[in-house]
Amino acid sequence: MNNMEVKNKFRYKHCFSICAYKESPYLESCIKSLMAQTVRTEIIMCTSTPNRYISSLAEKYNIRLYVRNGKSDIRDDWNFAYDRADSEYVTIAHQDDFYGKRYTERLFKCLLKYEKTGMGKNVPVSIFLSDYLPIKNGKIGDKDINCRLRRFLRLPLKNVHLAGNKMVKKAILSLGNSILCPSVAYNKKVLGDSIFTSDLKFNIDWDTFLKLGSLKGVFLYCDYPLVGYRIHENATSKEFIENSKRYDEDLLMFKKFWHERIARLIMRFYVKAYDTYNE
Repeated sequence: MNNMEVKNKFRYKHCFSICAYKESPYLESCIKSLMAQTVRTEIIMCTSTPNRYISSLAEKYNIRLYVRNGKSDIRDDWNFAYDRADSEYVTIAHQDDFYGKRYTERLFKCLLKYEKTGMGKNVPVSIFLSDYLPIKNGKIGDKDINCRLRRFLRLPLKNVHLAGNKMVKKAILSLGNSILCPSVAYNKKVLGDSIFTSDLKFNIDWDTFLKLGSLKGVFLYCDYPLVGYRIHENATSKEFIENSKRYDEDLLMFKKFWHERIARLIMRFYVKAYDTYNE
């Protein structure tokens, strides 16, 4: 399977929809990583905080910019970015992260490989997800314990026969959110519009994956790191840790899988993951 085959079969069927918020110093780096994809893909940018910084970058890289009116809200912003894409697959690109140049290429090759199994006639792909590497203090690496644990939890998805099983999809989420949201490409043809319906603020992605896991569809997994996940002082995760809202939402999510006593026991160990933002 060569790149020409991929380009001819899947051209223009994927879109990166960038969620731009205020004036992130990492936004341009994210854009450049999307522009450098080995397989051509559509790129759009969406925001609910329009400003000259965002619009100037959209103009510089000739990217269509969509502005959502109303107060900034993660669920509304993500649904807006998701709905504006008119491709079959859409990846909601987070402005602080960057993407390996073969993200789209790997996505399409995995889809082609799955198509050749013949399983797609009965169980379509609902989402594609990949491995990732954390970026902290400007350094890329996989020494982060959270990264390793999540990778372990995702192992069952390497078997496509298990990746469509609802119990398996739920199990990989039962000990924490093992799926990195920025790595996910959603199949709009299968999932429809405005898929983010959770009332949670921090764990909206975890809750959404749980919902999608209960639906018919394969979680198609590429165990190669295709995304660089940036850990920094202004990250949303750090904000939610400091105001304790993350703890509350994490406990709520564990209760969806376990009895309350077990959920609280898991939380005694799970809070260690918060140290990633304090080191």
